Amino acid sequence: MLLALMLPGHVLAQTAKEQQLEARVAELERMVQQLVSQQQQVQTQVTEVKAAQAAAPAIAATPAPAVKNPIQASTISPSANPGTRFSYGGFIKLDASVTSTDAGDIADGSVGRLFYVPKAIPVGAKATREGGSDTDMGANFSRFWFAADTDLDSGDKLRGYLEFDLFGGGSTAFTGNEVATNTYALTLRHAYVTWNKWLAGQTWSNFQDANALPDTVDFLGPTEGTVFVRQAQLRYTSGPWSFSVENPETVYTPFRGNMAQVAGDDGAVPDVTARYTAKGDWGHFSVGALARQLKYQSGRINDSTTGYGLSVSGKWNVGASDDLRYMVTAGSGIGRYVGLALNNDAVLDATGDLENIDLVAGFVGWRHVFSPKLRGNLFYSRAQYDNQTALTGLGITKSAQSAHVNLIYTPIPKLDIGAEYIWGQREIETGEKGELNRLQTHVKYSF
Repeated sequence: MLLALMLPGHVLAQTAKEQQLEARVAELERMVQQLVSQQQQVQTQVTEVKAAQAAAPAIAATPAPAVKNPIQASTISPSANPGTRFSYGGFIKLDASVTSTDAGDIADGSVGRLFYVPKAIPVGAKATREGGSDTDMGANFSRFWFAADTDLDSGDKLRGYLEFDLFGGGSTAFTGNEVATNTYALTLRHAYVTWNKWLAGQTWSNFQDANALPDTVDFLGPTEGTVFVRQAQLRYTSGPWSFSVENPETVYTPFRGNMAQVAGDDGAVPDVTARYTAKGDWGHFSVGALARQLKYQSGRINDSTTGYGLSVSGKWNVGASDDLRYMVTAGSGIGRYVGLALNNDAVLDATGDLENIDLVAGFVGWRHVFSPKLRGNLFYSRAQYDNQTALTGLGITKSAQSAHVNLIYTPIPKLDIGAEYIWGQREIETGEKGELNRLQTHVKYSF
């Protein structure tokens, strides 16, 4: 106390500050010691957890092996080439339609009731044949495909492709019809292998431009004006050019056979096609050519003739929301390639010789996208045949035409709900006509 009284005031103040500073340093040292203690406790807990994980390796996570295909770590089939990639897809589709005809009913269960087939339109005297209306529903146009792709070390590219639908009908009285189970058989659509520029197997004819077909609710749409054939072939494609040899089949009308259709299998020469296709942001333009031998043989009668045709088709993009699609086909002796064989390739005369049937067919369509969820199509189709009625008779198809309008709504991706109105007419050489009116609807989920 005596010392404190003898020191000056400013010295006493300095001493008090030093004491406060020393107290604060001591407090900080105490807090640091607490933090170190807590860190040691956490480290101990982590060490215990790691030890538990090491004792139970089945629970511990292990990194997934790196693979090129995220859903396929190795070749699925042991017999496949190493690195083969497998893929699949298709759609489930419900079709429902109401059909009205004015010259008789279309037979129940026939293809003409399932989708628009112009040669199935009844034609006859309206006074003696009563029309009718029918409702049909089915899921047999649902589709499934499977593909295998391989890129070899040599640079070669291989692809195998299979596609099926359920349009094969049934095998017993209670399958494949509307009586009980509506069970339908698997139908082969495509089966082919490609090796670089080569294709071998069954697919669309090279004479057909499938990319020009309109966006339809009906299975095909402008049937009478369309080249539409799937068959076995060998094809070579290089750039815009493609060439093929395809399965020959002569379809003929017997002498005065009217609408009779006989498929003969007497030809030895395959059908030959060539196609040129130009593509761009504007769409595509394609020209296809076909040459074929027509053949008929029965006993000592043996005759052949040459068929030929030219088809111009394409799609023209008009702005961001519209496109025009078209096809014009003309030829002689190519009836089975057009309109689902609406008419025949040729007719037999009284001596068994073949005479070609000429045709001109085509369609034009407009597609408009109203919004990302709604689109619509309007198209017209027609086919005209030059029949020698002295040989065919007057009951053969002279012409067919149809008009279609549809709307397709996509509420969520891959799900389409569509409705299409179809007016169709078929005329025979007598001048008699038959009409069809149909409302076709579908619900289609693609996967």
